[in-house]
Amino acid sequence: MSGIYDVIIIGAGPAGIFTALELAKSNFSVLIVEKGHDIRERVKINKDRNAPPSEKRKNIVCGWGGAGAFSDGKLTLTTEYGGNLDDYMNKGELSKLISYVDSIYCKFGGANRKVYGDEFQDDLHELKRKAASADLALIPARIRHLGTDVNADILANMRDALPSNVEVLCDTEVEDVLHPKEDGTLGIIAGGKTYLSKYLVAAPGREGAEWFNNSVHKMGIHTRANAVDIGVRVEMPAETFEPITKICYESKLVYFSKSFDDRVRTFCMNPYGFVVTENNGGLQTVNGHSFAYKKSQNTNFAILVSKKFTKPFNEPIAYGKYIATLANMLGGGPIVQRLGDLRDGRRSTEERIKRGLVNPTMPSATPGDLSLVLPYRFLKDIEEMFEALDVVAPGANSRHTLLYGVEVKFYSSRPELSDKLETAIPNFFAIGDGAGITRGLVQASAAGVVVAKEILKREGVDSIND
Repeated sequence: MSGIYDVIIIGAGPAGIFTALELAKSNFSVLIVEKGHDIRERVKINKDRNAPPSEKRKNIVCGWGGAGAFSDGKLTLTTEYGGNLDDYMNKGELSKLISYVDSIYCKFGGANRKVYGDEFQDDLHELKRKAASADLALIPARIRHLGTDVNADILANMRDALPSNVEVLCDTEVEDVLHPKEDGTLGIIAGGKTYLSKYLVAAPGREGAEWFNNSVHKMGIHTRANAVDIGVRVEMPAETFEPITKICYESKLVYFSKSFDDRVRTFCMNPYGFVVTENNGGLQTVNGHSFAYKKSQNTNFAILVSKKFTKPFNEPIAYGKYIATLANMLGGGPIVQRLGDLRDGRRSTEERIKRGLVNPTMPSATPGDLSLVLPYRFLKDIEEMFEALDVVAPGANSRHTLLYGVEVKFYSSRPELSDKLETAIPNFFAIGDGAGITRGLVQASAAGVVVAKEILKREGVDSIND
């Protein structure tokens, strides 16, 4: 036996961090277990050019702050996307939670970062009208853009603010979640040691989605499959997409393809940003960042096709990994291809990329052919999406536009939860992107607040949050 705590939190991403920040207001004994490094070690490795590639890849998604630590640090201040918390509460309650979460990020260093989306309302109306003419639904959002660099500082400040009753155990992987004892005691095995608690909060990120899914199935908790999101990271000159990004820094454009009626959407827009690699259990996928003080000449964003499978299929994570494996097999990592080459049925070469009008911000990507990776259905959906985008941002459908593949969002099958995000096992809560509940920093953080307040309430100390 290695320790008994009031609350154990699995995962130190935004969901786990915000659970701990709220519980820190009490005198509860709290243990956070995280398989990755602590935040300052993560920053050190991220800056170290001589760090082993395998260590750098793992460091991107694991550790204090989760995959969001080196993201572009967008706080999506809307109830319209970013997760599924509105399945567990009304939008009014969620809106208040989002405002509260934003205030905490501001408290720890984000107060001076600009909020986009409050201006240009007349222009926004016209942009929505133009989008509608191309069968696109434009969903704008208020965004507080922290930037990758500022975001890491905020996470470090949060780490430093935790009092002595909150113990953080990094570099320690949770090997097993124990079945509850007769008295209801919950527990985990981590690093070969057993830790017990009254309350257990599973807050896995996307990296932990598969582990979490296997764990809850073993415990007899029913789940339902989420949609699989697979697509590409798009890169083009920043000026091309300025008709959209100047009016709304972050927006979602949703399209239903004519060929298959599939839902296609833009995701994670990064004006003047950089395309980066992301490690998912050893598989290299792509993502995008934008910094507060460092700019490129390009804008990048994802185009994702959402596909929800029916029974008997119930392995969305395995399917996504299969597609990512094909890209890694052919390219030794991410593949980059010009849109024109894809349409012409030929692979891109290093020479063709150099002749193009877009200077890639991820030169390590291997020029290749995405048609050998993505199914025809997905490619057709993506090609149709570009035709629609060209209406609102002329030039988006250029043959020079770069496509990086693949981008995959590994959302776990979602467990059956109460409105307090509690599983069928009493006092065992599930939150975070890896639990299939949220899809971004803000709603993941908000889920942590929900669970922490519920625990405090059950212990008769909820008044400290008022």
